[in-house]
Amino acid sequence: YSPYDGKIYQGYMYTDNGFWDTFRAQFPLSNILHPQMQGRYMQSLLDAQQQYGFFPTWSNPGMSGVMLGNHAISLLSDAWIKGIKNFSADSALKAYFHEATNKGPWGGSNGREGWENYFTRGFVPLGKVHESTAKTLEYAYDDFCAYNLAKASGNKYYEEIFSRQMYNYKYVFDSSVNFMRGRAGNGDWLPNFDPIEWGGAFTEGNSWQYTWSVFHDPKGLIDLIGGEERFNTKLDSFFTMEPTIKYGTYGHEIHEMKEMVLAKMGQYAHGNQPTQHVAYLYNYSGQPWKSQRQVRMVCDQLYNATPKGYPGDEDQGQMSSWYVLSALGIYSVCPGTDQY
Repeated sequence: YSPYDGKIYQGYMYTDNGFWDTFRAQFPLSNILHPQMQGRYMQSLLDAQQQYGFFPTWSNPGMSGVMLGNHAISLLSDAWIKGIKNFSADSALKAYFHEATNKGPWGGSNGREGWENYFTRGFVPLGKVHESTAKTLEYAYDDFCAYNLAKASGNKYYEEIFSRQMYNYKYVFDSSVNFMRGRAGNGDWLPNFDPIEWGGAFTEGNSWQYTWSVFHDPKGLIDLIGGEERFNTKLDSFFTMEPTIKYGTYGHEIHEMKEMVLAKMGQYAHGNQPTQHVAYLYNYSGQPWKSQRQVRMVCDQLYNATPKGYPGDEDQGQMSSWYVLSALGIYSVCPGTDQY
C-alpha cells in the first residue's frame, strides 16, 4: 500500500525517515552494512517519486515536507558510488531535476522553496522563504550530489547542468564578517548580524554553526575564510568559545540550544545534525591531529552506555551512526562520495 497515492503496488516501501538528519551518517553506514536492503530502499525512493511527483524527504508514512533540502539525491548518489546500482541513475537525475525546479504542496522540503532565485541569482533571499541561507547551503550540496551521480553514471547532460549551481554557497558568505549570512531580496546583507543568534536565515542553529556547511568543497571554504591559518583559528574558536545563546527568531530556548550548552564544546552542537561533520574539517586544513582529538572528545564525553547515552535525539539512527563511523575511523564528511 502506497501512502503517497493510496494504491497497491508490488515491491518494497520504506517510510518514517527524515533525510535532513540521516543523509549525514545513517545512510552512508547502512549503504556499507546492508547493500541489498539499501538497494531496495533506493528503488522505493524512485517508486515514491513516481507515485506522488516528488521525492519523500520526511515520510511518516506519507509526505510531511518538514525540514529542508532535497537530500534524497544524497542517498541515491551515496548508494551508487558504493556500488548499489539496482536503480536507474538517469531516472534519479531526471526526478531530482524536477525536484530542484519546482515547489510541491507539502512543506519546505517538498520540491524546493525559492528555487527561482537560487537558479537565477545564486541564493535564496530571506523574506517569503524562511531559513533561506540554510536552504541555499543545502541546495548547493544536493546539486553537487546530483553532479557526482551524473558524472559517475556517464550522464553528461545533468553533469553540466548541476555543475553550475554546486558552488552557490559562495553567494551567502560575507567576507566582511567572515561568516555565512542572510541576504535580502535586493542582495543586501541583512542588518544587525550576530553569528550566535539562532534562527532567521538558519535552521535550528546560527551562523557559527552553518558557516561550515560546505560538505562538498572544504578547500573552497578554507579559501573564502582566508587560508588554512585563519580557518584553523576560526575552528579553534568554534570549539572553545563560550556556549552563549541568543534565541533570535525562536524567541525561547529550544532543546538543541540546551544540548549545546550542556556539551560545553563552544558553539559545537553535537545534539543536532548541522555541525556533526565539523570536527573532521581540520583534516582539510593541515592539522589532522586536532580532528583526532576533537572526535575522541565527542565520543568519550557525549556518549556512554547508559539510558542517557546520547547527547540529543537519536533521530532515526543518525546519532548512533555518527558514533559507529567515528569509532571505525571512516567518517564521510561528504556523503555521496567515496571519500572518508
